Amino acid sequence: MNVVDSSGWLEYVANGKGADFFHAAIQDTENLLIPLISIYEVYKRLYQEKGRDTALETIAYMQS
Repeated sequence: MNVVDSSGWLEYVANGKGADFFHAAIQDTENLLIPLISIYEVYKRLYQEKGRDTALETIAYMQS
């Protein structure tokens, strides 16, 4: 089981330096656990920085 916290998701979405580290865990959806608090934190940060549409698209991706 893999758990990716909000910082990992933000790094992955922004294609930051650490995105490759989280890529395998995020793509392995059968073994991925996403805490509700991570969804909230990612939404909050992306809403502030990128706007509502980007935040909602990312949350939809996280929940799929």
